[in-house]
Amino acid sequence: MTELFAKTEEKTPYTVVALQECERMNTLLKEMRRSLKELDSGLKGELTVTADMEALQESLYLDQVPKTWELRAYPSLFPLGTWFIDLLNRFKDLELWTSDFQLPYAVTLGYLFNPQSFLTAIMQTTARKNEWPLDRMCLSVDITKRTKDELGGAPREGAYIWGLYLEGARWDTQTSQLTEAKLKEITSAMPVIFVKAIPIDRMDTKGMYECPVYKIKTRGAHFVWTFYLKTKERPSKWVLGGVALLLQK
Repeated sequence: MTELFAKTEEKTPYTVVALQECERMNTLLKEMRRSLKELDSGLKGELTVTADMEALQESLYLDQVPKTWELRAYPSLFPLGTWFIDLLNRFKDLELWTSDFQLPYAVTLGYLFNPQSFLTAIMQTTARKNEWPLDRMCLSVDITKRTKDELGGAPREGAYIWGLYLEGARWDTQTSQLTEAKLKEITSAMPVIFVKAIPIDRMDTKGMYECPVYKIKTRGAHFVWTFYLKTKERPSKWVLGGVALLLQK
């Protein structure tokens, strides 16, 4: 972490988020290394096998994320194998971001331990630039027609986010609005989303659905934010359908 702090000439809101994410990632990886090393020593007879070691061994056998890892990680419903692949992808994204601390072309929001902090950083950056009061600002989203690989760079203001899924409906890229989900389609991948901060009094919510964003499909306490999505239908239709955006499929 000392090396990373040395690389940051200016502590921008985005830099602060990246450093916080690194701290969380390091905490998780340290616990994974510690517990696995301890279990290995126990199985070799170098240490007395404890209840925690037995619990870890059972979780690994059942393809479940160990509780001590779960406590230091992020909400996830993946089995251990998929969870570990997801962890590697998160690590690679974070490593790329912190190599020069330049905002990535598109941030995979679901790869962050604290996605709310990144969305707040968008508002903080815009507020500082324009000298606007932070408590009088909100986020506006524009659903693009592009994928992450089709981007040529980060936007001048705001940020591109990627890796969200729509549950209960589908996004029509031709009409740029919500539409009925396809038969037997529970979730559908969203294109890149452009997020920018604007004053609250400039926000037009007419013809919009107030779509909640959650970290995982169990929803509940995993609420992240609210994005306004265009719709020609009554918003109540999507409310009754439980339409929401998810950060994890």
